[in-house]
Amino acid sequence: MKTNQYTQSDALFQRALKVIPAGIYGHLGPAGGCAVPPSAFPKYVSRTKGAYFWDLDNNRYIDYMCAYGPNVLGYADEDVDQAVLAQMQQGDCATLPFGNMVDMAELMVDTVTSADWAFFAKNGGDVTSLALMVAKAATGRSKTILVKGNYHGVAPWTQKMGAPGVVPEDVANNLYVEWNNFEQLEQLVEQHKGEIACFMSTPYWHPAFVDNQLPAEGYWQKVRKLCDKHGIVLAIDDVRCGFRLDIRGSDHYYGFEADLICFCKALGNGYNFSALCGKDSLKDAIASTFYTGSYWLSALPFSAGLATINKLKALQGDELMRSQGTLLTQGLRATGQKHGFNLVISGEPSMWYMRIANDDSLMLHQQWVAECVKRGVFFTNHHNLFMNCAISAEDIATTLDVADEAFSVVAQRNPHALIA
Repeated sequence: MKTNQYTQSDALFQRALKVIPAGIYGHLGPAGGCAVPPSAFPKYVSRTKGAYFWDLDNNRYIDYMCAYGPNVLGYADEDVDQAVLAQMQQGDCATLPFGNMVDMAELMVDTVTSADWAFFAKNGGDVTSLALMVAKAATGRSKTILVKGNYHGVAPWTQKMGAPGVVPEDVANNLYVEWNNFEQLEQLVEQHKGEIACFMSTPYWHPAFVDNQLPAEGYWQKVRKLCDKHGIVLAIDDVRCGFRLDIRGSDHYYGFEADLICFCKALGNGYNFSALCGKDSLKDAIASTFYTGSYWLSALPFSAGLATINKLKALQGDELMRSQGTLLTQGLRATGQKHGFNLVISGEPSMWYMRIANDDSLMLHQQWVAECVKRGVFFTNHHNLFMNCAISAEDIATTLDVADEAFSVVAQRNPHALIA
């Protein structure tokens, strides 16, 4: 099996270093921790279609990062793109919103179990920040409880004290609990009685670099009851999981209803917008907040969102991604065992996390991922992976063949690390 070369990609990156900080910034850049070693990964895309992207050197990849989540139906989905092209003939950004904004809001309310209204922005971080504003406006309180390790965006309040550009005032009203530790949450609420505006969490625990954890039996039901008792707004960050676990919302999937729920990644199959949905009890609070952006009411993403959500419903996309993810992850685990590797897989099958547990340094895992990428299967290190509806049985079979060869290469390189 041939391994990829990145001549064109590397040449463009050298140009980028001269004019763009770090060449590629954020989690996509070589300094972001997900592409290790950087030499094993392409840096730019030339085209996309379905489950695949091609780099500048025309290497094709089965893409299990899905643009870090937005690709849910498959790249360049014809139904979505046709809806966008039709709207393009009418316009995009205008002085007033187009009517499809209302259509999109109605669809969200009809689809998401806990939604009585929808407010649209651009990024996931826009709506997680708005959720806190709404909770504080509704309660008149200042403090927020967050789960250690959860990611809610890059606004200063989401980051750790000591991070560049973050000052004590940015995080002064944050309180932190361990995931699944209801007793700790209960104690913190009691300790700060009458001060907590919001408890925000992802529906399950999916931080980077560590195994993901599902909610303990009854956890969310107890949290819901606690928040009701103390007048705390329960906000769910469904930016990453949204529509991959359940088209009706991940809160519905785990058997409770949030007061506020944040969506973004899978909302428009790559056309960028986000949504905060919530209960009628918070409608006046959000109406009272001033929160807007230059492109937040652009019409093209709403057309994409309407086509995306309706197609996900028709395909039963949540069930499809769960079944395909189960098939893939079971196959990957068995292939690892064949070569003496303990590939630990956690989280949900449609959005799983994996690591080779034979060593604590994660070096073996990085080697294996690098060998997969060089053979046309795009994983990244230390981050959850994503399924999309365009992944076929043939793609999964190819992935397992690549994984098999990659495990073989790493086994030969590290015979001392194998499990007997």
